[in-house]
Amino acid sequence: MSTKKVNIGLIGAGNIANEHIKGFLQFPEQCEITAITDTKLSLARERAIQHGIGQVASTAEELIARNDVDAIVICVPNQFHAPLAIQAMEAGKHILLEKPMGINGDAARQILKTSEELDRIVMIGHQKRWESIPMQIKEQIDRGELGRIYTAKTGLFRRKGIPGWGTWFTRGELSGGGPLIDIGVHMLDLALYLMGNPKPVSVYGATYAEFGPRRRGIGDWGRPDWNGTYDVEDLATALIRMEDGSTLSLEVSWAVHMDTDNTPFIHLMGTEGGASYKQDRGKLLTEKFDQPNELLLSVPDGDEGERARFCRHFLACIREGKQPLTSARTGWTNNVIMDAIYASSRSGNEVKLNWDLQG
Repeated sequence: MSTKKVNIGLIGAGNIANEHIKGFLQFPEQCEITAITDTKLSLARERAIQHGIGQVASTAEELIARNDVDAIVICVPNQFHAPLAIQAMEAGKHILLEKPMGINGDAARQILKTSEELDRIVMIGHQKRWESIPMQIKEQIDRGELGRIYTAKTGLFRRKGIPGWGTWFTRGELSGGGPLIDIGVHMLDLALYLMGNPKPVSVYGATYAEFGPRRRGIGDWGRPDWNGTYDVEDLATALIRMEDGSTLSLEVSWAVHMDTDNTPFIHLMGTEGGASYKQDRGKLLTEKFDQPNELLLSVPDGDEGERARFCRHFLACIREGKQPLTSARTGWTNNVIMDAIYASSRSGNEVKLNWDLQG
C-alpha cells in the first residue's frame, strides 16, 4: 500500500467542484489539490485563491498532462465526461467522475472498457451511499434483518426545482436528460445498492415535460439563460424488473404539482422486515409478537458527513489499488437502465436490457 500523498487536479470549478474541494481539504495528510481549470478561467482562479490551490491550468488538456497530478476530479457537463475521463486515463490518471458516469450507456461503456484495459480507478460521484442513514440500513440488510428484499420504491420529487433553465442542464445534447439523469440517478444507484445489486433485466418507463417548456417550475440552482432551450423531461417514472423477480419503482421530478417535502426517499420491502429512508432520518420496520414494530434511525451527533467518508474512500482506493464502491461498472449499470427508461417512454413498450459490454 502506497503512503505517498495523492495529488489531485480538478476539471471544472463550479458548485459541485467546490464541494469536492472542501471534502478533500479535510485530509491534508493524505492528499493535496495541486491544480484546477475551468472553461471560465476567472472562476478557476477564484477557487484557487479561495482554497489555496497552487496552479490554474489554462485548459483541461494542460491539466491532464501535468506530472504533479495523480487523480482528476471531473465536474463538467455530462457530454464531456467520457472524452475527458478517457483522455485522463490514457495519461495515467485515476478518475473521480461526477454523476452520471456518461451522457448515455455507450459513453459509459467506453469509460468502463478503458478503465479495465488500462487498470485505472474510476469512482462515480454517488455520495449518498456514504450517508449515515443508508449505511445503518445497509448494515441491517447485510445481517439478514430484512430477509429477501422483493420490492422497493425510490425517488425524489422537487415541487419547483428546475435547475439553470436554458443552460446545459436543460439541453439534451449536453446533459442527456432531465431529472432522471440529474437526481434520479442518485436514487437509482442507492436503491440498487441497498437491494444487493440484483441484475436488472427489463424496464417500463415514461417521461413528461409539462413545466420546463412553459418556463414554469424554475428552481434556484444555477442562473437561467432565457435565450437557451429546454428539451428534456421534468418528471420520469419507471418500473425496473430484476432477474431474481424483485422490482424497483423509480419516480423523480424537477417540478410537479403535489404535496412533497423535496427530499429523497427509499422504501425497501423484505420478507422479514422493511426499511425507509428520508434524507437524515429512517426506520426499520418488523413484526414482533403479532404487532408492527418500528425502530427510528437518526444521524449521530458529530457525524463527519458523507462527503468526508466519500473522499476518504477514493483516496484509500488509489493507495490500496482497489475498486471503489461506486465503480465504473456500477456507473455503466445506471446508464444502461436510464437509457432503457428513455427508450421505453419513446416507444410505449417494455425494454429488455443488454449487458453485453462489447456493445
